[in-house]
Amino acid sequence: MQEDASRSATYTMPCEDYVHVVEFSPYDCGSAASLLAYGGNQYVVVGTCRFKEENTDIEGVEFNTLRVFVHGVRVDALAWSPESRLDKLPQIIRFCTAAADRKLKLFTSDLQNRHEVKVMEGHTSYINHLVFEPTEGKQIASVSDDHTCRVWDLDGNETVSFRLWSPGVSVCWHPEEVFKLMVAEKKGTIRFYDLVSQQAILSLDSGQMPLMSADWCLTNTIKVGAVVGSDWVIWDITRSSYPQEKRPAHLDRARLFRWSRANENLFSTTGCPGKVNSQFQVHHLGHPQPVMIGSSSVGAGLSWHRNLPLCAIGGDRKISFWMTEIAVSVPVLWCVLPSQHRGEPQVTERQEVLWCQWAVQKREEQNNLLYSAARSLMRR
Repeated sequence: MQEDASRSATYTMPCEDYVHVVEFSPYDCGSAASLLAYGGNQYVVVGTCRFKEENTDIEGVEFNTLRVFVHGVRVDALAWSPESRLDKLPQIIRFCTAAADRKLKLFTSDLQNRHEVKVMEGHTSYINHLVFEPTEGKQIASVSDDHTCRVWDLDGNETVSFRLWSPGVSVCWHPEEVFKLMVAEKKGTIRFYDLVSQQAILSLDSGQMPLMSADWCLTNTIKVGAVVGSDWVIWDITRSSYPQEKRPAHLDRARLFRWSRANENLFSTTGCPGKVNSQFQVHHLGHPQPVMIGSSSVGAGLSWHRNLPLCAIGGDRKISFWMTEIAVSVPVLWCVLPSQHRGEPQVTERQEVLWCQWAVQKREEQNNLLYSAARSLMRR
């Protein structure tokens, strides 16, 4: 089954330099296209991106560069601000980067004359991950090998600092409750912090190490996923502090874990970059094996499109995009599918959704008929 899932990238976009980081904006920018940023050794390129699946007039992928930002050093991490908008005047592009110089850089531009860079200093070792507060974008959280998670305001002031037990590898903000922050540590522990009380309110334990990457499913916040060693693990935080699911993913150590933003059961992982290629896998919680396996030349970065089941990975002078179309088995739906579809061994996820909606509608119609019949009998 894994051999059948192997495939090359759906689309490839050439770049001028090695791409260390690639990030779709997870926020609505007011445009039909999505914001995409990628970082190399000296720069960050920001542009809009559209795909054939969004507009049939496009052949594959269409990328329009908005601005190239000089960075000076290699970009190691990047996060988008929810304040980035293209449908208002002046337009605003805002993102934050981390680099090997242990500094955060906050970039703000109107794509015309205004261009500001705010440098934030405080971390004493490598910065592994950062994220904006997702509702207003007025705060930034970062985690580092210096065993701290720090929260900053947009003026560069450190407002909160949490001491960790091991290097911080990932940080995620709750999509609605802005006082909740998730921090993953390399030793295998994930903690949820209350920014008001500045105390840990919940912890998860992977049971092994090293934990290299974790992500909070923002479409269903009871789900947390991570890669630990060569495995992926999934928690339901309402049930236990230990993982509910765990499976081997990569022969060598796994490197990154990211939830899809379009489907709460879909996620991707990457292996550590090897001498030639890095393996990339897409997983679905309803499937025992990866639904797709790809390979990227010394792949770096991993990001999901905001609406499409499409993943991007940076590489040597290119960005590769994989479009995922999941086949699901139909036994559960057999009794409710329209008769013309029975007998098909598999349906796509889109068809499953449509047919589930059809089944719910039919069930509601039947319930209404039963309710009307019962009322008629009672009146008699």
